[in-house]
Amino acid sequence: MPLQLVIHAPDEASLARARSNARNLLAAAPEVRCEIVVNAEAVSAVIERPDPSTDGLVRLCGNTLRNKDLQAPAGLKTVPAAVLHLAERQAAGWQYIRA
Repeated sequence: MPLQLVIHAPDEASLARARSNARNLLAAAPEVRCEIVVNAEAVSAVIERPDPSTDGLVRLCGNTLRNKDLQAPAGLKTVPAAVLHLAERQAAGWQYIRA
């Protein structure tokens, strides 16, 4: 089974690191399954500054979208709650990194 990695980004600076980490990881090991889970301030940063090279990996926190009255752009995936998604991924054997 390939490596499975979930990268958590809760703010703008960590989002930049998460995007860079994901690009570097997938360049070195394209078979890796990778997601970038964003919540809090990072959600606005994803919406305001799209990155076509990593946006397909992003999972936006539904709670943050609702609390900040934001809409997920077409093509970006959402999860009901970042904390739940992170816990479920780890329970399923995914590795966790906070960017």
